[in-house]
Amino acid sequence: MRRNVISGPGELELPPLSARSVVLSLLLGIHPPELPVKDLVRLVEPFGVGGSTLRAALSRMVTAGDLRRTGSVYGLSERLLERQRRQDDAVHPATRPWDGDWEMAVITATGRGPAERAELRTGLTRLRLAELREGVWLRPATLIRSWPAELDGVTRYFTARPDSPAEELAATLWPLGEWAAGGRALLAHLARADRPGDRFTAFAAVVRHLLADPVLPPELLPADWPGAALRAAYADFQREVTVHAHA
Repeated sequence: MRRNVISGPGELELPPLSARSVVLSLLLGIHPPELPVKDLVRLVEPFGVGGSTLRAALSRMVTAGDLRRTGSVYGLSERLLERQRRQDDAVHPATRPWDGDWEMAVITATGRGPAERAELRTGLTRLRLAELREGVWLRPATLIRSWPAELDGVTRYFTARPDSPAEELAATLWPLGEWAAGGRALLAHLARADRPGDRFTAFAAVVRHLLADPVLPPELLPADWPGAALRAAYADFQREVTVHAHA
């Protein structure tokens, strides 16, 4: 997958969205995530996606399990609904004040194949933990969420307090400077983007960036952290798209 390329201070080179990406971005950004085909035709037109191209993309997406179809209405499949829930959590994370405690998950399962290990790593990353060393994952205990039942048999869960300074540990676990630089570049790009296609592409990149935000407490973040500004910008855009989609 092609990554966002920062070509200069505040400059981004963002790949254009395909018809499939435009449809998914639209549906992932609205609630409920479903639209009649006539509305989809209207909404994708500003992005240079014609009606025949759209219908071909919708057919492929239903076959691939991305969408479900009920009459002339297309909605996200269950798999993509889970992706929307992760996206919503990234834009509106549920947090509590930090008291200095850290979550620690230790992988206890052995004899797992590469695919199972990769799946477990993906699950822990989605919980916004980071790996300190092989099999030991950490994050500040600030997220309001339950520990997934499917991890009970393969991990042990602890509450811990490190001896080393928390700021140093956070900087070791996450590339905070790199994430912040990318976020500021996205905000600068959004300020210049005025065409519908450019704005839509930029906000799709904002969502991807927020999914990688560790959502740390303010005490552990560098100065001028752009997370709140990115969330506010995307929330405004999401309201705009919702109004336009249901007009």
